[in-house]
Amino acid sequence: MIIKANCKINLGLRVVRKREDGYHELQTIMLPVAGLYDIVEVERSEGDEISFSQQGIVVDCPPERNLMVRAARLMQQRYGIGGVSLKLDKRVPFGAGLGGGSSDATATIVAINEVYGLSLDKPTLSALAAELGSDTPFFVYNTPQLCTGRGEIMSPVELNLDGLWLVVVKPDEGVSTAEAYSGVKPAEPTESLTELITRQIESWQGVIVNDFEPHIFAAHPRIAELKDILVGSGALYASMSGSGSALFALYREKPELSLPNDTFLHVERL
Repeated sequence: MIIKANCKINLGLRVVRKREDGYHELQTIMLPVAGLYDIVEVERSEGDEISFSQQGIVVDCPPERNLMVRAARLMQQRYGIGGVSLKLDKRVPFGAGLGGGSSDATATIVAINEVYGLSLDKPTLSALAAELGSDTPFFVYNTPQLCTGRGEIMSPVELNLDGLWLVVVKPDEGVSTAEAYSGVKPAEPTESLTELITRQIESWQGVIVNDFEPHIFAAHPRIAELKDILVGSGALYASMSGSGSALFALYREKPELSLPNDTFLHVERL
């Protein structure tokens, strides 16, 4: 079975407080990016071995730590399935805050459910995905969701961005989750994201914010520079996505951008 494991962007990301379990309480709206995806292939195999192969963007990660392999092992342990052959064509940059690895893991769970005929429903698939990460459950539903808790508590939101142009950019450097959270300053938001997104998009800038931006921009000036380029090119709204180094912007018209040569660029119409 082959799945296009699309990535996501975060519309606003408020870090509310640090929890007793070591995680942080969040408030964010996650949106799927249909045109930017990894290709995940999952097949049944003989015995009980899990094989993994990869092409595309090289991720410096041993197979046993790969989220796809961990997802397959979780399904073996929980449901006693047999062997699984995993193949990944990696196209979504990592260390970007786009959830590429999480999407791949969720695609693996969804595909195993199909190829082994487990007939698991979406709430069950979502709960399984949540055992692997905070944003993995989002990719089971893959529609705009208000995400709270550590990101795994979701409720659908109405958001119509049809006809706008989406640009995703990333410099040739990443930001680790540990670095991002080590410098963030939790604060209780005064307004809900679900209320803020009902306003005109032109009013979002500076109001719908990502709490990671101040210290990440200070430590990584090139990321800050890219945001300045996006805003200066006529974006209705531009922001860092998640806790990584990617940024996104929304436009009325397809923009013409002048970016540093090593910048990753994805453009699609919503």
